[in-house]
Amino acid sequence: MYNIYLSTMLLFTLSALSANAEDRFQVDLIRTSSGDLKITFIGHASLIFSFNNKTVYVDPFSKLADYATLPKADVIVITHEHRDHLDPAAIKKIRTEKTTVVLTGTGAKQLTGGIVMKNNDVQIFEGVTIEAVPAYNIVHKRDTGEPFHPRGAGNGYIMTFGDKRVYVAGDTENIPEMTGLKNIDIAFLPMNLPYTMTPEMTAAAAKMIQPKILYPYHYGSTDTSLLTALLKDQKGIEVRIRKME
Repeated sequence: MYNIYLSTMLLFTLSALSANAEDRFQVDLIRTSSGDLKITFIGHASLIFSFNNKTVYVDPFSKLADYATLPKADVIVITHEHRDHLDPAAIKKIRTEKTTVVLTGTGAKQLTGGIVMKNNDVQIFEGVTIEAVPAYNIVHKRDTGEPFHPRGAGNGYIMTFGDKRVYVAGDTENIPEMTGLKNIDIAFLPMNLPYTMTPEMTAAAAKMIQPKILYPYHYGSTDTSLLTALLKDQKGIEVRIRKME
């Protein structure tokens, strides 16, 4: 009986610690046709989507949080192989034997046991439809002339929670393929130089996609008010600023 009591108290304590740890971050609730979607803004490019008792992580990064104190993952999606997006140490802390890890082909060279999705692949994991879409640079390049994010190497993801389609763009610019993204309710667009988009590029991307809610993310020291000003006349797009440096 004493052992059962200790086990119960330990589980309660661990659950409380996880809840408290998650509560340190900004959170938005989005109503969907199948219940609320909870978005936790960890920072940089790292997000948590909680929906119908399932937990989906995007690009966990150890620099941002102690992931050992956060809920275990049902699904982890990785946009590309750069160390601030694919962090094996952070993944290890939230991964279980039942966790699905979605990777790019280059990411699979660094982390074993994941499922590779290529641009335009569609799969369903834990009731969440995930579409992989292109994410790459056209303008911004290294001194060698190589794009920071070559075409075909990285993914953005569209995830469907109930009747809401959420687009997490990954590291990309305002590429032509964005014109084909339809019915996006929520978009996360990166805005940091020299690796992704300027505020002007991000505004152009938003005008192509026409999300109902736009969250700039992975924006470093970029002045987010510039984006808000550029989109002030776009009445159908609500720009929400959260701490996502």
